[in-house]
Amino acid sequence: MDMFVVQGGQPLAGRVGVSGAKNSALPIMAASLLADGPSVIWGVPDLADVRTLSQLLQTLGMNVLRGAAGEILLDVYDPKACVADYELVRRMRASICVLGPLLARRRFAVVSLPGGCAIGDRPVDLHLKGLRALGAEIRIERGYIIAKARKLRGASIYLGGPFGSTVTGTCNVMAAATLAAGVTTIEAAACEPEVVDFGTYLNGMGAKISGLGTPFVRIEGVDELIGTQHEIIPDRIEAATLILAAAITRGDVTLENVRLDHLTAVLEKLREIGVRIESTDDGVRIHTPIELRSADCFMLPHPGLPTDVQAQLMALLTTVPGISLVTDKVFPDRFMHVAEMARMGARIRREGPSAIVSGVPSLSGACVMASDLRASAALVLAALAAQGESVVRRIYHLDRGYDHLELKLNRLGGRITRVEDTPTNMPATLKASALERPADIDDADAEIRGPKWLTVTAPTKTKLATD
Repeated sequence: MDMFVVQGGQPLAGRVGVSGAKNSALPIMAASLLADGPSVIWGVPDLADVRTLSQLLQTLGMNVLRGAAGEILLDVYDPKACVADYELVRRMRASICVLGPLLARRRFAVVSLPGGCAIGDRPVDLHLKGLRALGAEIRIERGYIIAKARKLRGASIYLGGPFGSTVTGTCNVMAAATLAAGVTTIEAAACEPEVVDFGTYLNGMGAKISGLGTPFVRIEGVDELIGTQHEIIPDRIEAATLILAAAITRGDVTLENVRLDHLTAVLEKLREIGVRIESTDDGVRIHTPIELRSADCFMLPHPGLPTDVQAQLMALLTTVPGISLVTDKVFPDRFMHVAEMARMGARIRREGPSAIVSGVPSLSGACVMASDLRASAALVLAALAAQGESVVRRIYHLDRGYDHLELKLNRLGGRITRVEDTPTNMPATLKASALERPADIDDADAEIRGPKWLTVTAPTKTKLATD
């Protein structure tokens, strides 16, 4: 297991590119199960989650090959494999995206209930509701979803949940509906750019989907889908993370391969905070003044502020004077990073689905531990801004969703070293032995005395009075 050793206090500067979107690549790769013939997906990021899904698809009878230019070739060779095993599915929640394609193409699917980051309750009930509406018979047994359908038929489906629309649920239902007889309409469909990218890929295979990017999606079923080529959109969450890295270090950074229309809410909130943002021919430039302003931030479904940027935005606000409020209306329990930021000197108080952030003049280096993908990114950002040396442990979370983030940050002037997580690699400055007793303590007060032994005396027998 690896960890990062981060030398903080250096403003980032320079130019770097953004990789393809993780949240597009994973469902698109899974949807390739629907196709007759090979598909080529360009711009797939090099992530642990992509490698995990590649292994899962191979167990489901698909050849998965990565080319020299980063493209991935997917081609089904065994259409009979239908079991998505627990050992692979437990590693990431996006594995559930194979359920819809397997059910539509092979009429039967056994998929383990998914794992992933510990960021709060994320049930798959809306996925199952949508697939049942299409005619699937579904039961849960021994931790597996068992689904079968002799014939899927179009239906009207409502996918709204208590915290908004479901992104992976929308993708699962859309995938299954492409091969269902008749017309399917999805109300309260997710509107995220990754869902639009997913639908565009399906249309490239021959699907008939309209209304992408709106809450009302219409799918007209077709008899077959064929392989195609597709370019993944840039990762808006990686772009936002790099933008916030520039802001928290008060740096000057230009990002390439960025879709600004996918970042409208993030950029507007940063302008409110005081970050200077300029569009360029191929991306965006971030120039950050020393003095910034506090702000109230509410994480909402698209087109609102993304929940996947909440932790990174909070890291920035810990360094901004004044009181800021951060409320997550998508995952109200997604605050496990708060305690770790406090170790670096941040002042944050949790109040239900909100966190109240009191900005401090500076953060200090510390040893911290990541709890999930976006929390790990936020801790790296905080470490870049902190004075002194920091260690960020459990960075396997980071590797799941960021394409070599430390290399990109180092290209901008960051000082991040990946080392094995062992006691010998822990920086001496972060060990308890480095905390010396202050010289101004009176020696008499610091005297070390031996243990004081307790002497026990047997009680004296007392003569009792009698009548």
